[in-house]
Amino acid sequence: MTSPQKTAAEPSRGPCLMAVLRMAGLRPTRQRLALAELLFSGEHRHVNAEQLHSEAAEAGVQVSLATIYNSLHQFRQAGLLREISVDAARSYFDTDTTDHHHFYIEDEERIEDIPSESIRISGLPDAPDGMAITHVDVIVRVQKTRS
Repeated sequence: MTSPQKTAAEPSRGPCLMAVLRMAGLRPTRQRLALAELLFSGEHRHVNAEQLHSEAAEAGVQVSLATIYNSLHQFRQAGLLREISVDAARSYFDTDTTDHHHFYIEDEERIEDIPSESIRISGLPDAPDGMAITHVDVIVRVQKTRS
C-alpha cells in the first residue's frame, strides 16, 4: 500500500497577519484578516475601497463596503497603510508606507509611485506652535496627451 503523495502547500500568512494586526493595536477579526490578506499578500499597491470590495467579493469574503472603509481607515491609523487623497471624494490607500510621492493618472483613475529622490522640496514653512511636520505628499496629476 502506498502512502498518499503530499504536495507542497503554501504556508499560511494567517498567523503572521494576526501578529501584525495585534502589534498595530487592532483586534484580528475574521474580516480584518481577510482584508489584510488581500492587501498585503503581494507587491506594494494602491487600492480604493471599491476596488478592495470587488476583490473581497471575488475571493468569497462577505464584507460590506462600510466595513471596508472602516477597516482601511483603521489600518491607516495603525500605520499599516498610507492614505492618498486625490480630491475631496476620492482616496487611495498605499501599502507602501515609506516616504514617496505619486502620479495620479486622471484618465485611468489610478495612482503610480514616484521615487522620493525624484522630487526635492525646499522652503517648507515652520509648523504651527506645538506641531511637527510628519511628511509631505506630492501628487502630480497627469493625462495622456492627445495627438
